[in-house]
Amino acid sequence: MDTKQIKSLMRDFDESGLSKLKITKEDFSVEFEKATTAFVQAPVAAITTPNAPTPAPILVSLATPSTPATISGDYILSPMVGTYYNSPSPDSPSFVKIGDIVKKGQVLAILEAMKIMNELEADFDCKILDILATNGQAVEYDMPLFTVEKI
Repeated sequence: MDTKQIKSLMRDFDESGLSKLKITKEDFSVEFEKATTAFVQAPVAAITTPNAPTPAPILVSLATPSTPATISGDYILSPMVGTYYNSPSPDSPSFVKIGDIVKKGQVLAILEAMKIMNELEADFDCKILDILATNGQAVEYDMPLFTVEKI
């Protein structure tokens, strides 16, 4: 197997529902494994040849951004799992910025889920105190996206 084939296999494994995969052919062996704990294990290719050491798996923690202790107020939470976008397109300005006053029904962000772009609208009039998500970030259900002050 060459490097391109291994990288392609890694991408396919990462996108699959498999948790472990091992391929052995003559003097060549590749093994992939995903962690099943609170950590996510990036797909690691363990390529073994005679007398080659086995690499240790790399664990990556999925930490959510913490909110500063000095900011108090209400939160606008993510209504779904998806990808957060702060503007309608990469070259467009953000929907909102810190300090903006928004009206009920105003679009705050876009949440992409399964290739569908969903507009996140304000449920009430408020002032944006902090934006807790970054553009392109994966967000979870009920994850705080904005710290706001109701008006």
